[in-house]
Amino acid sequence: MTDDAIKEAGRKMEASVDHTREEFATIRTGRANPKMFDTLMVEYYGTPTPLQQLATFQVPEARTILIAPFDKGCINEVEKAVRDSDLGVNPSSDGNVVRCVLPQLTEERRKEYTKMAKAKAEEGRIAIRAIRRSTNDLFKKQEKEKEISEDDLARLEKELDQVTKRHVEQIDSLLKVKEQELLEI
Repeated sequence: MTDDAIKEAGRKMEASVDHTREEFATIRTGRANPKMFDTLMVEYYGTPTPLQQLATFQVPEARTILIAPFDKGCINEVEKAVRDSDLGVNPSSDGNVVRCVLPQLTEERRKEYTKMAKAKAEEGRIAIRAIRRSTNDLFKKQEKEKEISEDDLARLEKELDQVTKRHVEQIDSLLKVKEQELLEI
């Protein structure tokens, strides 16, 4: 049962790492990436709809993204949603696709995005530590109720700390890669 708790904690921590990876993908770097538009909602026939469900994305050049809506009637709404977003792009439409040319990132904007990435990494670390804390509490409760011995408690806490350390290191390496992407000119 206790080893199952460590495995479960590991799965939850892995989910936190995956979530952090997805959060990093939404932060804009110098290159065009369709993941930047994951959180964008478009007013589609009166209903907020994720842009990913309304269009396909193409990246013909490093700093250009083409958004091709399935329904050409909503092209103005897509263009408006992109313009009103915090992505800092000015979309243009030719009636079939919305073209987004990403401007070169300024040094100030790069630093701002780096801060944002660090904040998202810290959120991921906090989530992992919360999982560790709740699993440790479970082990201490089991030890208090004499379900496991003190030696088992010490062994389990050590194993859990190793799992925690491994997942925190994964987030740190993801952050390092993201920072390199952001600072690359």
